[in-house]
Amino acid sequence: MTTSQTVELAPASDAALTGPGPSKPQGQWKIDGTEPLNGNEEWKSQDNGLNVRERIEQIYSKHGFDSIDPTDLHGRFRWWGLYTQRKPGVDGGKTATLSVEEIEDKYFMLRVRIDGGALTTDQLRVIADISIEFGRDTADLSDRQNIQLHWIRVEDVPEIWRRLEDAGLQTTEACGDVPRVILGSPVAGIAADEILDPTPAIKEISRKYIGDPDLANLPRKYKTAISGHPSQDVVHEINDVSLIGVVHPELGAGYDLWVGGGLSTNPRLAERLNAFVPPERAAEVWYGVTCIFRDYGYRRMRHRARMKFLLKDWGAEKLRRVLEEEYLEGPLPDGPPAERPTSPGDHVGVHRQKDGRFFLGVAPTVGRASGSMLRRLAEALEAHGSFRLRTTPHQKLVLLDVAEAEVEPLLADVETLGLTARPSLFRRSTMACTGIEFCKLAIVDTKDTAAAAIDELEVRLADLAEAGTLPEQLTLNVNGCPNSCARIQTADIGLKGQLLPDGDGGQTPGFQVHLGGGLASNERDEAGLGRTIRGLKVTADGLADYVERMVRTYVDQRHDGETFAEWSHRADDEVLK
Repeated sequence: MTTSQTVELAPASDAALTGPGPSKPQGQWKIDGTEPLNGNEEWKSQDNGLNVRERIEQIYSKHGFDSIDPTDLHGRFRWWGLYTQRKPGVDGGKTATLSVEEIEDKYFMLRVRIDGGALTTDQLRVIADISIEFGRDTADLSDRQNIQLHWIRVEDVPEIWRRLEDAGLQTTEACGDVPRVILGSPVAGIAADEILDPTPAIKEISRKYIGDPDLANLPRKYKTAISGHPSQDVVHEINDVSLIGVVHPELGAGYDLWVGGGLSTNPRLAERLNAFVPPERAAEVWYGVTCIFRDYGYRRMRHRARMKFLLKDWGAEKLRRVLEEEYLEGPLPDGPPAERPTSPGDHVGVHRQKDGRFFLGVAPTVGRASGSMLRRLAEALEAHGSFRLRTTPHQKLVLLDVAEAEVEPLLADVETLGLTARPSLFRRSTMACTGIEFCKLAIVDTKDTAAAAIDELEVRLADLAEAGTLPEQLTLNVNGCPNSCARIQTADIGLKGQLLPDGDGGQTPGFQVHLGGGLASNERDEAGLGRTIRGLKVTADGLADYVERMVRTYVDQRHDGETFAEWSHRADDEVLK
């Protein structure tokens, strides 16, 4: 194996070396050199992850799963959107005790990368047909605007790539220590109230830098969000780098730059750099921030190898100074913060486009779909004169370009597919990660547990819905492990999967509860992480009971205009148990 990475590193500036930071070498390339400090960095330095594609096509797909080199299988395959999935029947109690080889199956999850969530009906049909033919009809909408397929055999991957790429789609860098999918506003270019269209920036970044070997060995995963919509609909506070639409009083429309967000087991919200990014400099600035992460990110310990840890040590002022002095063609002007959103960022419902047609935001149940459903959706859209749609960061779909006369007929058709533009509170606002069904890290089931809770809550809280006393928004996020793929710390009610004592000496699936988190798109006064209360845990079977009790208590105790998050932060611990 040979490496194709040839990144030249300039000497570190004084600005980069001053200020608070780690007291011993952290594997920062510009400071400590590029010598690998752990096994993960060693194999990345030996062979760029992008190079594994040739081996998949020429060796592994022809000789089968057992021919795959272990380092490729558990490392470099991710650079092309491939993870082994969980073997059926391995219960959650064994997640932390068995090796990866004992938990994994000989099938893959394949992540289709969809930058900005933009799809045509032709592309949707290609994904659907791949799902039906190669993935046992599985297809999940992720909260990263990807579509994930399961039961993929390595023998079929080259043909799947051929079909995707013929349709203008890819799996390149959908996973791995690379720039992952670029979250983009699902209403980019069509919303009547849009500040600016982020599509040119997303396309330029994707064209120039996705698949670039010089950016294919970052310290760890790297997440991007770009939106020009006033709802700030890309959860920018939890991404490594984000560009959010804002109007500068002198320079006009552009972007507010945010850096250093991330959740998982050490959640931290991103910070503004107080810098205004003109639209024509968006790709340059994105590249500069990304190179800072590559060159100065911590590589010695993997649990600290995220941009949020660098930002915490450097601070926003220093990071901006290094960006402008070492990576940009010139400084950035100071800029104002974006105004607080006044509408939800999930775009559910019926909305008029700037051209007079309509876009329809429709909700599946916790992102669960199928190839058959996606194919029928493509057919329904085309039958009603629409040929474009978008995935969203909220496990929803936005159907574009619908003529006014076709709105209700199309809505009636997609209702038969399990998609609705007029969902109940919990159908609209519940998200769930993949869970134990397919994920090797999961401890509990998520999709079915969340779906069952939605069904229960729709019945149990029907009286509040009829009386009009239910909150307009209340997010319920269900995660199968501590890694927060479903953003539990930023939900009104976030649930972290774990096993709980069953009272008979055994264990039962359950959750630790986080309360009162929120982002800009939740219409809070400001984004914040949820609180945890000692001993507050619920079993999976008791989930609907707990949520019903919390909603009814909130409705009884709330002050005028008080959100669930605000109430849960002031309520006594005993009230929340």
